[in-house]
Amino acid sequence: METKGAGRSLAWLLGTWAVTRAVLLLFVFRVYVFPGPDITSDVSVIYRGWYEVLRQGTFPLDDVTWQYPPAAALAVLSPAALPFLSYAHAFYVLACLADAAVLALLLRAGRRPGRSPRGAGVWVAGVPLLGPTVYARYDVMVTAVAVAALLAGARHPRLMGALTAFGALLKVWPALLLVGAVRRRAWGAAAVTAAGVALLFAVSMPGAFAFLTFQRDRGTEVESLGALVFHVARHFGWRGEVLLNYGSIEFLGPYVDVVSAAALALTGAAFGWLLLWRLRATRPAPHTLAEAALTAVLLFTVTSRVISPQYLVWLIGLAAVCLSYRASRMAAPALMVVLASFVTVLEFPLGFSHVVLSDWYGVALLGVRDGLLVAATVTAARRLWRSTVPPSATAPFPPRPARTTGTPVSS
Repeated sequence: METKGAGRSLAWLLGTWAVTRAVLLLFVFRVYVFPGPDITSDVSVIYRGWYEVLRQGTFPLDDVTWQYPPAAALAVLSPAALPFLSYAHAFYVLACLADAAVLALLLRAGRRPGRSPRGAGVWVAGVPLLGPTVYARYDVMVTAVAVAALLAGARHPRLMGALTAFGALLKVWPALLLVGAVRRRAWGAAAVTAAGVALLFAVSMPGAFAFLTFQRDRGTEVESLGALVFHVARHFGWRGEVLLNYGSIEFLGPYVDVVSAAALALTGAAFGWLLLWRLRATRPAPHTLAEAALTAVLLFTVTSRVISPQYLVWLIGLAAVCLSYRASRMAAPALMVVLASFVTVLEFPLGFSHVVLSDWYGVALLGVRDGLLVAATVTAARRLWRSTVPPSATAPFPPRPARTTGTPVSS
């Protein structure tokens, strides 16, 4: 009976994945038009333009919208593997294959002792809630690398380190997966891989690290947590603008630099908290690696100057890995991430015009989405701390010795 139940659950899971992903492909192939701005233009116009430049053996040196590490070139060039399809269609098919690879990894992990199929369920349910955006960006490919790295971490630390470094050279954030790594072999493999791949790109293609300058000059994007200040301030006479800047819709005007600086300061504080946790954590469990990764990425997402819709793909993937462990305490943060994903599709692309106008509907959507992410971050951080840091390590002073009754004995 138990085997039949497991087989039925697997069939439902695979069937749900197939149906929801077919719908996503119909939208990105534009068989049906998803409401709101055209989310496929990033692939058909921007990625395709980068593709033509990268094929010449150089990075897009004069394009400030190129804000990605050098290995991102591999994702942009990947449609060349399917020459019988147009660039955009090939990209969407490869994104779907990356999605399938994540599901396969989670299903395989869920069959091990002490594991659970819940992680695969989170991935199957969470991804389609973001709408077709998930296939119109290369973040699902990066997430596949990150999920593979985390699932390899317990048994194969060197493989985890190598995959983490490669993921970081695709889109930086996978470097945070090492926050919970306690084995030196993982860090050593990451350092060697990062140095080798970075050197290869630096030698073979000009402008491999120009993205650092472009990323530094970004402002406060309209979907970020800090942007809520200006969305509300516009209703009270703030004189600023919403313009396309460095490849995203950002606020420009008075005090924007102050809010951007505050966001960077909060990111620094988040790094400090993670360092403090790492120094005090003495009770790691097999699932701590994944829980630390989810917490770290949540911290750096909510404090970022930019929270693009595709960032939620990262969080869904990490939450899924956490819940692939039966003992994980990240069920509540994972649920909040899934709910935030649903609100995200309401905000972009469905309600993006309201966000740009800063009307109260747009402000409410952002407030709910960002509020869910903040709540997930705080909850994840508290649970990670409590499960890994002994109570005595959190006390500012050692406990006083208990008083004894009776007359003291003099020597």
